[in-house]
Amino acid sequence: MDTVRIGLIQASHDLDGQEAVDKHKASSVEKHIRLIREAKQKGAQIVSLQEIFYGPYFCAEQTPKWYDAAEEVPNGPTTKLFQDLAKELGIVIILPVYEREGIATYYNTAAVIDADGSFLGKYRKHHIPHVGAGDKGCGFWEKYYFKPGNLGYPVFDTAFAKVGVYICYDRHFPEGARVLGLNGAEIVFNPSATVAGTSEYLWKLEQPAHAVANGYYIAAINRVGVEAPWNMGEFYGQSYLADPRGSMVAIGSRDKDEVVIGDMSKALIREVRESWQFYRDRRPETYEALTGL
Repeated sequence: MDTVRIGLIQASHDLDGQEAVDKHKASSVEKHIRLIREAKQKGAQIVSLQEIFYGPYFCAEQTPKWYDAAEEVPNGPTTKLFQDLAKELGIVIILPVYEREGIATYYNTAAVIDADGSFLGKYRKHHIPHVGAGDKGCGFWEKYYFKPGNLGYPVFDTAFAKVGVYICYDRHFPEGARVLGLNGAEIVFNPSATVAGTSEYLWKLEQPAHAVANGYYIAAINRVGVEAPWNMGEFYGQSYLADPRGSMVAIGSRDKDEVVIGDMSKALIREVRESWQFYRDRRPETYEALTGL
């Protein structure tokens, strides 16, 4: 299959953060199932949701309430529900959730579900930010909630393409993006939650550059809206698919729920890699300093 249709789902969160965790999850799951079905109607074969799709970006505060949002992966109810949905619709789903391992070990995770509903594996976010975001006492307090990922940079051989995953803050680090290419990725999904005034100026710069440097497609997904009670800033949407030349194949709006649809071409990946030969001309034997060892 040379051409694969990609669906990227960006959405606002409809409930105030003071509501109970189970209400957040139920509301978000219902909304995203509806949007996934819309993506399928538009021909999408691989669909990705945004970072920790089933709630607000709760890392704006530091409170143990949100630990209750975490689930086992793949044995938790959300992963199983979306496995059934993927099988029903015959699509691949990239499912970013809050993962609990064992009694109380937590990760920012994306499950990869194949078109037959099988669980192919998961990626755990490697790079964990912990910074303030202005004078409201809010921030990206992720080290309170997540351990750094420990599963490497896997590439999943799905029914339609070889898929890699990076998550949000990971995108600022080119090393993992290169490893995903070396591991065979044809497309890398980056589910995110990022606000205006922080790194918006990098949103359309860094990731198309990763696509060019590594000869694959990048799918960047960001939520939309302002989330109460934190009101830490505007999640500015603009989810997009970029090709291996760095060109935007499709891009979403800034401020509305949307299914962004774009096509990836494996022929273009081959053409670009054969033209530039970045993998052939690498000099890994000269890169020891990158490891810091």
